[in-house]
Amino acid sequence: MSDQRLLPLSAFPIADRRQIRGVFTDIDETVTTDGSLTAQAYAALEALKRAGLLVVPVTGRPAGWCDHIARMWPVDAVVGENGAFWMWLDRRAGKLCTRFVQSDAERADGQRRLQAVRAQVLREVPGAGIASDQPYRLADLAVDFCEDVPALPRAAVDRIVAIFAAHGAQAKISSIHVNGWFGDYDKLTTTRLMMRELFNIDLDAERARYVFSGDSPNDAPMFGYFPNATGVANVRDFADRMPHLPRWITQARSGAGFAELAQALLDGRNDPSS
Repeated sequence: MSDQRLLPLSAFPIADRRQIRGVFTDIDETVTTDGSLTAQAYAALEALKRAGLLVVPVTGRPAGWCDHIARMWPVDAVVGENGAFWMWLDRRAGKLCTRFVQSDAERADGQRRLQAVRAQVLREVPGAGIASDQPYRLADLAVDFCEDVPALPRAAVDRIVAIFAAHGAQAKISSIHVNGWFGDYDKLTTTRLMMRELFNIDLDAERARYVFSGDSPNDAPMFGYFPNATGVANVRDFADRMPHLPRWITQARSGAGFAELAQALLDGRNDPSS
């Protein structure tokens, strides 16, 4: 699919790249490629961090994965389960910290209500599965439509979303799952809250100095918010399903596209005219 609203990353002005202070990024098929974290993509994360940029994955993946990411990846924090919480490693205290946006009681009630959604999806959408990472989730329900099950048609994915909505839950489509939860948060609202509480940064005032990288419909709020949001090339696969698209697009797909973005930002910082 071609979409004239997507501008090539090469058109991102060097002077604007030079002002970037941090990178927020989706993980699945943005940093990863076909479900795997490549050496190239991991090295790109490390290079951004070494260059002094803030690096924060913003993902639909579960708390159990985010624990590992916050501890072991070259990142400053991680927002998980589409905004249910953020985690960071407090190196001074020597411990992992988690900030949930809902209370324990709210999360417990949401998990109870999601059981009815789960039952209806499995009953009414043939081929759908509960994501293999569901046991490591604390706030949402992830329905697999192509990760560990044969890829479902678009109509089936839309039916999953409709079931969540009929129960009053939010639902977002990623490259592999439909994630649903009860609550007013999403990737963007929690990222803004995290930046204010954890880093004392007013993201509304500073959004032009941060980049978000993503690929799928659950990234649309971030694409609409950041003026220099960047999609890896496979964002075109979902372009007709998004209310907001990124400004820039890489030539390469998935992790190679993320590495392309990282290099563009590093080139901006190293430009001799700066």
